Amino acid sequence: MGTTRVCGEVSSRSSKSLSQSLTVSTSTTETVNGVHEFKICGYSLAKGVGVGKYVASDTFMIGGYSWAIYFYPDGKSPEDNSSYVSLFIALASEGADVRALFELTLVDQSGNGKHKVHSHFGRALESGPYTLKYRGSMWGYKRFFRRSSLESSDYLKENSLLVRCRVGVVKSVTEGPRCYNIPVPVSNLGQQLGNLLESGKGCDVIFQVDEETYNAHKLVLATRSPVFKAQLFGPLGNPNTKCITIEDMEAPIFKVIPLTLLMVVSYRIVYSRMYHPGSSPGALLLFSSLLTRDKALLHFIYWDELPDLQELMGADTTLASTLVAQHLLAAADRYALERLKAICELKLCEGIAINTVATTLALAEQHHCLQLKAVCLKFVALPENLKAVMHTDGFDYLKKSCPSLLTELLEYVARLSEHSVIASGHRKEIFADGCDANGRRVKPRLH
Repeated sequence: MGTTRVCGEVSSRSSKSLSQSLTVSTSTTETVNGVHEFKICGYSLAKGVGVGKYVASDTFMIGGYSWAIYFYPDGKSPEDNSSYVSLFIALASEGADVRALFELTLVDQSGNGKHKVHSHFGRALESGPYTLKYRGSMWGYKRFFRRSSLESSDYLKENSLLVRCRVGVVKSVTEGPRCYNIPVPVSNLGQQLGNLLESGKGCDVIFQVDEETYNAHKLVLATRSPVFKAQLFGPLGNPNTKCITIEDMEAPIFKVIPLTLLMVVSYRIVYSRMYHPGSSPGALLLFSSLLTRDKALLHFIYWDELPDLQELMGADTTLASTLVAQHLLAAADRYALERLKAICELKLCEGIAINTVATTLALAEQHHCLQLKAVCLKFVALPENLKAVMHTDGFDYLKKSCPSLLTELLEYVARLSEHSVIASGHRKEIFADGCDANGRRVKPRLH
C-alpha cells in the first residue's frame, strides 16, 4: 500500500500563513482480492489433446475484471515435448494495463496440506505487480509440473486435479480535502416508534394480559417478532385479529417500574412470593401490585432498548432488577426477540446473587442461555456459596424444574475440588503398579 501527500504552494512569510494555506491529499494503493477454485475431472482423458491445447475454467470476477484459468495437459510449448503440464491465469475482459498479484496452487488432495504454490503474495517484487496489457494476456508457468511426477502424486485423486487461483487487482484511490461538512443526525427511529406507541394513534390490536389491556400496532409487532408475524400474517394467522390474549404470562412482564414503594418492602418477602416462570398464574400478586402501567416488552419492541431499571427503581434495588430481567428473558425467548434476550442474559450475569442464582440457573437451562448457565454454575459451585444457595426457595424450584442440572452441578463441584487439591500440591502420586507413595493400592480413575 502506498501513500502520497501532495501540498499546495505555501508562503514563507509567517507560520500563521503556513497553517492557513496548507492542503493535503492522500493516495492509497491496495489490492482487491478474490479466490477461484477450478476442478479438472477426467485428467487421463484430457491427456493427448495436443501441445498448446487447454482446458479452461468458467470466467469469474475479481476487482471489476473477468478472469479464467487455463490448464494445458500436454504443455504449452512444443520444445517441452509434453513432459510438463502448464498452468496460467488470463484476463478475460477488456482492459488495458491491469496490474495484479497472482497465486496458483495445485491442491494436495491427500489432506496432508503439501500444496504446490507459486505466489506473488507475501514477498517483495522487484518490478512490482504484474501488468496485463490486453484481453487474453496471461501469467503462469509453462513448466508448472513434470507430468510423470504429477501422475504419481497426491495432487491427482480419483483422476481429478484441484487448482486454486488467487488474484489481487491493484487499485489506487486519491482523496483530497473535503469542501463540505454535513453532520448526520443519530438515528431516532426507536424514539419515533416509542412516541407512536405512547400517542395511541393508529393502534389496531389489543393485548389482553391478565385483566389488563395494552394497545399496539400489528405491523410493528410483526416486523420486530417472527412469532407475532406468524400469528398475525402467517399462513395460519389471522390479519383481522383485534385482540391477542397472552396466557401463562403475568402482566408484570409487560411493565417497567418506578417502584418507590418497593424500597420499604423486605427483599426476603418479595422473593419468597416471587413468580417462577412456568408456575401457576397469579403467584406474583405482591410484585404485580407495585408495578406501574409502563410496558417493558412493548417498550422494547418499539424503542429497541430497556430503561435503566436501577435508575427507575431507586437505590438498592438489585433484587427487583434481577426479577424483572428473569421474566423478560422468558418473554424474549418466547417471542424470538434475540436482542432483548441477550440484554437480559447480560444483566443477569452482572447481577448474580445468592438468593436469585438458582432461579436464574433454571431459566438459563430452559431458554438455552449457555454463557449465563456457565456463570451460574461457577458461582453456585464455590464453597462459600453452595450451602447458602441450597437453602433458598429458588434451589427448591431448580430441583423440581431441572433435576438434570443437579448432576451437572455436582460434576462442576467435583472438578473445582479436584483443581483445588492439585493447586495445593496434595494430590497423591500414582506409580506404574497402581500403588501410591505409601504402597497402598489405588483404584485408577476413568476419564
